[in-house]
Amino acid sequence: MKKYIFLLLLSFNGLLAQVQFEAKVSKTTLGLNERLRVDFMMNEDGDNFTPPSFEGFRIVGGPSQQVSQSWINGRSSFNKSYSYFLLPMQKGTLVIKQAAVEINNQIYKTNPIKVVVTAAVDQPRDVNDQSAPQISADDAIHLVAEISKGNPYVNEPITVVYKLYFSYNIGITNWRELNKPKYNDFWSQNIDIKQLAAEEGKYNGEKYRFVVLRKTVLYSQKSGKLVIEPLSLDIDVQLPTNRRNIFGQVQVVDDHKRVSAGSKTITVKPLPEAGKPADFSGAVGKFSFTVTPSKTNLKNGESLDLKVLVSGKGNLKLFTLPKPIVPSSLEMYDPVHNEQVQTPLTGMNGQIGDNYTIIPQFKGKYPIKPMSFTYFDLDSRTYKTISSPEIMVNVMDGPSAGENPIATKSGVTKIQISAEEQFKFIKLKTSLLASNKPSFFGSTAFYLMMLAPFFLIPIVVLAKKKKEALDGDVLGNRIKLSNKLAKKYLSEAKKQIDNKEPFYIALEKAMHNFLKAKLHIETSEMSKDKIQEILLSRNAKETSVQAFIDLTENCELARYAPSSSVAIQQDFDKAVSIISELEKQI
Repeated sequence: MKKYIFLLLLSFNGLLAQVQFEAKVSKTTLGLNERLRVDFMMNEDGDNFTPPSFEGFRIVGGPSQQVSQSWINGRSSFNKSYSYFLLPMQKGTLVIKQAAVEINNQIYKTNPIKVVVTAAVDQPRDVNDQSAPQISADDAIHLVAEISKGNPYVNEPITVVYKLYFSYNIGITNWRELNKPKYNDFWSQNIDIKQLAAEEGKYNGEKYRFVVLRKTVLYSQKSGKLVIEPLSLDIDVQLPTNRRNIFGQVQVVDDHKRVSAGSKTITVKPLPEAGKPADFSGAVGKFSFTVTPSKTNLKNGESLDLKVLVSGKGNLKLFTLPKPIVPSSLEMYDPVHNEQVQTPLTGMNGQIGDNYTIIPQFKGKYPIKPMSFTYFDLDSRTYKTISSPEIMVNVMDGPSAGENPIATKSGVTKIQISAEEQFKFIKLKTSLLASNKPSFFGSTAFYLMMLAPFFLIPIVVLAKKKKEALDGDVLGNRIKLSNKLAKKYLSEAKKQIDNKEPFYIALEKAMHNFLKAKLHIETSEMSKDKIQEILLSRNAKETSVQAFIDLTENCELARYAPSSSVAIQQDFDKAVSIISELEKQI
């Protein structure tokens, strides 16, 4: 009976010692303006924690790490957690995906968690709270989309300018785009804004400051009511409070505001059908049209370039140029298209052209028929046609069209080719194979392939024994893995050198894995005194040891403290230098 009770207790202790790794959220339903806390907790010490991507959320705090260990009645308990504070970026059902951690050389993952995000909820402010802001961000910030014309013709240029108005007594520290504007059924071109500068203006009759965030030129591609989907921003602001510091200056509180420019509907008029020529290709604006040959008098074997050019102001990139018609005795190649078009806020201007190469086949005079180009003039609201003159090409020498002609059904004449020239292109040299080739069976290659498996068997046996020996070296494999992880995270830190928080997380992991590889200790055993004691016992210099410890402690603080790109680069160079020195010393 005692034997069964003992086995039962062993089984119960085994269940209690089971590894647990789970994710918990502060709430499963929250408003768009509320924050969410997520905790990833484990009951064993784990390494190489990998958080999820948090799609649909913005990280506003964390990760913060907490570790606790206790002994009660001879039993130990261990808890370790990573905490994040998130702000939802959109409404709907969002999923926090799996996080992963390595515990005892095994990978554990959390279960996905669904979170429902509703519309923003009211968050009442205490009027007696001196730290509460004096004004609401809702009344101090406005995003406006200004449309130059709401009723244009098809392919008539209009502009959309996005302005952010904000009150004089608030500050804006940063903003992020939640939704980019979409211009369905429009051709669009963004105008670069080199530097944002605050200007003074009025919004609803009151004085505000504003900055121009975007300028876009649009050309509608069809008529009817077209909708421009809005630009949405998430803005970090500083609002004044009723408190003042010892110098009498007003203290501010950080807040955030989400604004949208709202959808805009453009009513596009179709181009008039009355008077529309058959060759109209969609050009709208004001243009000039020229057809210019490089030369008109040619010798045998020479070619000419025919340039078809349209210049002016209008939708230059949105229509096709007319194609020249030439006699069959002139061979015309596909054109080379060239565009020299600028797109300022007033619309496209410049020139486009097609350059044709034409080669004559026979001696004689050949006309290139006049060409015409039609466009819709926005000023007069009528169609205008420009025609080019006829061009006469004079081929002064070469074979005449009547010499040895061969008529075809299409009416094109060809020159008769002699029998001597007809087969000139046929290949005269050949490479033949012998018909009495020796048999493969019984050859040297045959016997070598027969004996090859017998030579490979000892090699396979030796390789298998070598692999089993390497797999059995648990300590060596663990050192190799830690060394590999140290290099991996050091490389990851170099990639994230422009992103402060991911950089210091990767750098800290690289230094921890370096110690695990060189000192053969686990993360839970790492302390300042123990690291210093072991490194000094391995003949490491005291200055190098102290520099390593200082840099490790600085990684946690630097994630939350302001720092420049120069300081981050210096920390990376310092880490590489310290690791290299310790590698040589121990």
